[in-house]
This record gives sequence, C-alpha cells and structure tokens, in this order.
Amino acid sequence: MSARAPAAPPASAQTFLAFDFGARRTGVAVGSRLLATASPQATIRADGADARFAQVAERIREWQPDALVVGVPRHPDGAPHEMTERALRFARQLRGRFGLPVFEVDERYSSAEAASEGARDTDAGAACIILEQFLRSLRP
Repeated sequence: MSARAPAAPPASAQTFLAFDFGARRTGVAVGSRLLATASPQATIRADGADARFAQVAERIREWQPDALVVGVPRHPDGAPHEMTERALRFARQLRGRFGLPVFEVDERYSSAEAASEGARDTDAGAACIILEQFLRSLRP
C-alpha cells in the first residue's frame, strides 16, 4: 500500500471517521457521504501512541468506517510546522495499522472556527469541520 494519501475515495465509501490530531488530545468525528455532515465523538485523551491507537481501534470497531480523514495543520501562509509532520506521521500510522484509506485535509483554522461556533469540545468540533470540508469536496 502506498504511503501517500489516495486522490479520492471510491463512490462505495460512505462512512468516514475524522481526526484532529494533537499531542495530548485528538478530536474525533464520524460522518456520512450521503448527508455530508459530521457528528462529534468523544475526544481521545492519551499520552503516547499505544494508548492513542488503542482508542482509535475502538472507534474503528464501533463505526466501521470505509475510510479515515486526518486534518493536517499548517501556518496561515501554508508553510508546514512541527505539528504538520506529526499529523502526517499519524496519518501514515493509521494506514499501516488499520489498512484503511486515509485522506489528508488542510485544517487551518478548524479549531478557531469550532471555538467561534461554540463547540463544547473544540477538538471534536474541529474534527467535524475537517470532515465536513472533506465531504463537501467529494460533491461533483
């Protein structure tokens, strides 16, 4: 399997699980292509990759997604920063561990947007924004 993100999911891919990766907290959302909407899920709070991936595995078992989506942070000018590489590494690890297609989405400002919209859990709200942006990109 390629280490790069696939260009687009097949039309048969209907359910997606999205992640707003963070060092201590990872926001999670689930959504469907049909409705092009996402619902926040409990944020993963974990110190260390093993604990994080154990919780990711639980979410994948629960939701049975066809593909995963990871928000990739960048500076406002589009330049990468430390968290950019960490999010990309997380995406590669998801591909390797779970064998699902993983799509990467530019997530600049998603946390700020979630906070401005009054999200109770900013991380999960940001994951919803990331997933809904991705789902909108699939529309013809």
